[in-house]
Amino acid sequence: MFQAFSRRLYLRIWLAVVLGVAILTLLVGWAWKEASELNAQTQANPPARELLLTDSVGKVIARGSATRAPMPPQEGVLFDVLTPDGELWQLHLAPRTDRMDSGERGSGRGERGGGRGERGDRGERGGRGEHHPPSGYTAFWLRPPFGFLWMLGLVGVAVAVGVFPIIRRLLKRLENLQRGVQRFGEGDLSVRVPTKGNDEVADLARQFNAAASRIETLVTSHKTLLANASHELRSPLTRIRMGLELMGTGQPSAAAKSEILRNINELDQLVDEILLASRLETKEADVGTSESVDLIGLAAEECARVDAELDLQDIDALEVQGVAKLLRRAVRNLLENARRYSHGDITLTLARDGNMALIRVQDHGPGVPADQRERIFEKFYRLPGASERSGGVGLGLSLVRSIAEQHGGTVCATARLDGAEGACFELRLPVGQC
Repeated sequence: MFQAFSRRLYLRIWLAVVLGVAILTLLVGWAWKEASELNAQTQANPPARELLLTDSVGKVIARGSATRAPMPPQEGVLFDVLTPDGELWQLHLAPRTDRMDSGERGSGRGERGGGRGERGDRGERGGRGEHHPPSGYTAFWLRPPFGFLWMLGLVGVAVAVGVFPIIRRLLKRLENLQRGVQRFGEGDLSVRVPTKGNDEVADLARQFNAAASRIETLVTSHKTLLANASHELRSPLTRIRMGLELMGTGQPSAAAKSEILRNINELDQLVDEILLASRLETKEADVGTSESVDLIGLAAEECARVDAELDLQDIDALEVQGVAKLLRRAVRNLLENARRYSHGDITLTLARDGNMALIRVQDHGPGVPADQRERIFEKFYRLPGASERSGGVGLGLSLVRSIAEQHGGTVCATARLDGAEGACFELRLPVGQC
C-alpha cells in the first residue's frame, strides 16, 4: 500500500486533499459542539443584569441585580431581582404576541415595575453611563452564531495554509521538469532534470533524460559524421585533381587511369557508406524488405570474393529473417576488414547457439587491444597508426553494429579462440525473427 502511494502522484494529492477535508470536518464539528455548548450554557445560566426601578416621576424605587429564571417559552419571561438590602422581587413578562408592539402587556405590579424597570435600565445604560458588563459577559461577535462563523473562518484559513506546502512540494518537480523541457527546446541539449522519487513525475523525468541523451547523441553523431565525411571525401577528390593536373593535355598512362579509377571507387564506396549509416540511424527510413535469408549461401558467396575459408559447425541449413542486402553488407565488411589486416588465412565460421545464428570471422592480423574493442565500432574511429593503411575510413565496423542492432542482434570483437595472434569478430542474429 505504501509503495502504491509513493509511486502514484495523483494518489498522494488525493490523500492530501482527503486529509485536509477530514481535518476541516473534525475541526468544524468541534467548533459547532463548542458553540452549541456555550449557547446552551448561556441560556441555562444567563448572566446577571443590573436593574433600576423608578416610579412615574422618576423616583428610584429599587435597584438590584436581575437574573432570568428557567421558564417555558410559552409562559413568558421571569426575572428574579435581588435588591441590595436582600429583598427578592420577581418580574414577569408575558409572551410577546405582536413583534411590532413597543411595550409588553402584563398584569400586576411586577409587570408595571418591569416596564419601568426596562426604561430605567435603558436610561442607566444610555443616559447616565453607569452600566458595566457583568461577569461572564460575551461580546456579540463571539456569541453564536457569530462566534461559530469566526471560528470556522479561522479553521479554513489554517487548513488552507497547512495543505498548501504539501501540494506545493509535490508539484514543484513538475515545474523543474517544465523548465528543463523549455531549456531543451531552446537548444540546450545537455540539460537534464532531477529524478528523485519513484512516482510518475520521476519516471517522466527519467524518460525525458533518456530521450534528451539519445537526441544529443544523434545530433553529435551527425555533426561528427558530417565533419569526418567532409574530411574523408576531400582526400580522394584531391588525389583525382592532382592526377588530372599531372596529366595535363597529354595522353594519360595506364597507371594514372588505374589510380583515378581506384580513387573514384573509394569515393563511391565512402559516399555509399555515409548514406547507409545515415539511413540506419533514421528509424523511419526504408532500408529494404525483410525476408528469409540463407546465411550459408550468403556466407559462401562472400567467402569466395575474398578467398576466405568457410567452416560449418554441425548445421545443414541456417536461415534468419532480415534484409538480405544489409546482412550481406555486414558479412562483407567483416571479411574485408579481416583481409585488410590479416597476414594469413581468414576463416568464417557458421554455427547455431540456441536461438541465435553465430557468424565468427577470424584472421591472423595484429589483433585488437582489449581497451579498443568497443571503440573500433564508433564511426570514423581507427586504431592508432591505421589511418595511413590503404582502404578503410572507419565506417565498416560501425555499419556492422548498426545492421546487427537493426535485426535485433549484436556484434563484438575478441581474441582468437585458439590463442594465436589475430582478431575474432562475432556477429549474432536471431533465428527465425526480425
